[in-house]
Amino acid sequence: MKKKKLFRLAELFCGPGGLAMGALLSTIKAKDVEYGIIPVWANDIDPWTCKTYLRNIHSGDESAVACGPIEKINLKAIPDFDALAFGFPCNDFSIVGEQRGFDGKYGPLYSYGVKAIDLNNPKWFIAENVGGLRSANNGAAFKKILQDLENAGEGYTLTPHFYKFEEYNVPQLRHRIVIVGIKKDLGLEFKVPAPVTASKYISVKEAFENPPIPMDASNNEQTRQSESVIERLKHIPPGGNAWYEGIPVHLRLKVKSARMSQIYKRLHPNRPAYTITGSGGGGTHMYHWKENRALTNRERARIQTFPDSFVFEGSKESVRKQIGMAVPPNGAKIILEAVLKTFAGVKYPYVDANCKQFLVQTDDCLQMVLI
Repeated sequence: MKKKKLFRLAELFCGPGGLAMGALLSTIKAKDVEYGIIPVWANDIDPWTCKTYLRNIHSGDESAVACGPIEKINLKAIPDFDALAFGFPCNDFSIVGEQRGFDGKYGPLYSYGVKAIDLNNPKWFIAENVGGLRSANNGAAFKKILQDLENAGEGYTLTPHFYKFEEYNVPQLRHRIVIVGIKKDLGLEFKVPAPVTASKYISVKEAFENPPIPMDASNNEQTRQSESVIERLKHIPPGGNAWYEGIPVHLRLKVKSARMSQIYKRLHPNRPAYTITGSGGGGTHMYHWKENRALTNRERARIQTFPDSFVFEGSKESVRKQIGMAVPPNGAKIILEAVLKTFAGVKYPYVDANCKQFLVQTDDCLQMVLI
């Protein structure tokens, strides 16, 4: 019988459980040891999000999720953990908005991840945020966050990377900063796993139809569209949006200011989806390439790579927000399996940080392969 090495995972700002689902799917076998990750505790501020996480990750065990503002959570009372994950709220670092950075309501919340590391010294951690974090406060915010994470606890070796999730088995143009930190005294260095779908992205058509979504799938209710929206969509081609020139004048939007590209934007069946967000309304629900309607939440969940068995709790609007704020499980799985391989001493293809190439590790050599 193989020995098991399970890393106990605690999670701040957990969302509905995308990263945790990726963790549960991650497993590595090395010699006589099986490596894996088991979620033991999580926190989020939104009640319905907490219920979703409880249902899917902890089978309803309410002791495993602390629901409430992070400012009121006793970080000293978190059960023992070996690994920490925190996708700290990104509102103040997003390029869609005012980019208030540390001066906003959400910017300083990353510091609670630092505090949790200070108190518990986990073997490793993973932090996630929007790509806009790199340029927030003219780059000062990202530099400050990296310094604080490197010096947290007993010190960590960091590997930050700008991931394009369409290159990591996700049918969506979703770009995020992910920082992996490993305790310096362990002498291990995490390397960014090489892309797996860079040469052939997964299209939304494939995501929806391979296999087809079951008729009785949860969270699959359609949004009732107004006649004007239906008429407008009839004139928008796949990949087009509300500003398409072929829309009749009487159906065009009366907007003189900035025109967001995602307003009434239809998916293109042969391409990955554009980025799913947690917002909704005003023509931002994402729209089917052929049918004249907004996507269902289950279709949005497919784009985020949640399995159909994953049930989201709450109203349709709450579920839409949960899905949009989540980490795609498929992408999380690839990154987390690379973490496990790092600890297991298993070699894997990785990105070379100094050039646009990746290195393939073998027992005897390093082979350079152009991307």
